[in-house]
Amino acid sequence: MSRVGKSPVPLPKGVKASLENGDFRVEGPLGKLELSPHPNVSVEVGEAEVRVARQDDTRISRSVHGLTRALIANMVVGVEKGYEKKLEIVGVGYIAAVQKDVLQLRVGFANELQVPIPSGLTVTCPDQTHISIKGIDKQQVGQFAAEVRALRKPEPYKGKGIRYENEQVRRKAGKAVTK
Repeated sequence: MSRVGKSPVPLPKGVKASLENGDFRVEGPLGKLELSPHPNVSVEVGEAEVRVARQDDTRISRSVHGLTRALIANMVVGVEKGYEKKLEIVGVGYIAAVQKDVLQLRVGFANELQVPIPSGLTVTCPDQTHISIKGIDKQQVGQFAAEVRALRKPEPYKGKGIRYENEQVRRKAGKAVTK
């Protein structure tokens, strides 16, 4: 039995869960999310918790049992508290700004990068070198943060680029070390 899958997902106050036409829906103070669970697992919604059970012990059932429970737990946390990723820009002249629904980045290229912000996410720049990405869908927040970081990954010699806040960038010694 899956250790993750067998534990129930508690529903905090203000969060409502329902099962309609095989789709799991959760609604909270920050919004609504929906999930279509795999046919090999069943989702049971109680008054204060959600339980996930698998139908049989086939390999696919075992693998999606814990996954479905983790996705449901992420949805509950998302509609209650939300998720946030913070990015940091390091480099002389590297800046970020938000104009309507576009993230503008100047990160050492000849042209300014224009990244459209997906719906459902809130992107802010508290200052020119920090980006804050907030939303209720954990996957969407992480995916957008990874896409922005991939535009200019931190390089190992000077450490310039876009990195997650508190990310440790392994630095390499340059040519001057050989002298």
